Amino acid sequence: MSQATRALAHAFDTGALAARRAFFLRAEDPPFAEIDAEQSFRPAYLRLAMAMPRLETGGYELGLILLTKHKEENFANIARGWDLLAPGGTLVCAGANDDGAASLEKHVGKAFGGVDSLSKFHSRVFWFAKAERTPPEYWRSLTTLRPVGDGSWLSQPGVFSWDRIDDGSTLLAAHLPTDIEGRVADFGCGWGFLTRHVLASCPSVTAIDAIDAEHRAVEAARANVPDPRATFHWLDLIKEAAPATYDAIVCNPPFHAGRAAEPALGQGFIAAAARALKPRGRFYMVANRGLPYEPLLKTHFASFETLADNSKFRVTCAVR
Repeated sequence: MSQATRALAHAFDTGALAARRAFFLRAEDPPFAEIDAEQSFRPAYLRLAMAMPRLETGGYELGLILLTKHKEENFANIARGWDLLAPGGTLVCAGANDDGAASLEKHVGKAFGGVDSLSKFHSRVFWFAKAERTPPEYWRSLTTLRPVGDGSWLSQPGVFSWDRIDDGSTLLAAHLPTDIEGRVADFGCGWGFLTRHVLASCPSVTAIDAIDAEHRAVEAARANVPDPRATFHWLDLIKEAAPATYDAIVCNPPFHAGRAAEPALGQGFIAAAARALKPRGRFYMVANRGLPYEPLLKTHFASFETLADNSKFRVTCAVR
């Protein structure tokens, strides 16, 4: 349980807030029963006894939102939370001080005419009632898929590098060969940039599975890649098996858990790729240069080579 969730529970334990029928966006352990939990990040979703990837219907008396470190995602979740409330319902936000909760509290107070709040466990909890003031239009615009970048693709906050093509994926795409063939997977597909690139540049690819642990990313990838060869999967590849075995896998693995670098995430993707590749299958990965991935590549693959190396990223091809 995060410090922000502890602070949220404290607000109910002390009577600052009263339990009512509620929803909980970006849910962790709920502070009381009768809460409909939404969690679109697969690892957290699997830890909850009951949850759904997206709530659609409203009329709640109480709404809870666990804030993230991403300002635009918080704006979007607050706008969605406001829509899910019944008139007069209360929307409660909880976030860590290090993630900018105090700054967001000021934004929310300005938008809705003030908030009540408390501070506990290095976190802020603040709340307001749904009245006549509505969320700013910019916040509302972030709640669904929207054109971003050059306008040729759709994305939304809550997806990695949601409004731009990240440098690592750009480098990997530039060094992928055009002779990739057969059944392919994109591990950690995000909004679908590498999936779309592989299908456009490798005519012998017969099928591609685009896989991500973030449900919002899978929604975006599905919208961005209408090619019938593509299939989309919401999976935690560290704990759940890939849908098939593959002739090739492309991957820009995550390496952050919150603010801290977490090499075990990328190491888990390497092990998952080794399990999912056919004999002589190829694994194309881009990663930050300083991450300790070579020992695991040596363990799981017959050989590997560096295809590109700049001051920040390294592109590797490993053969099963």
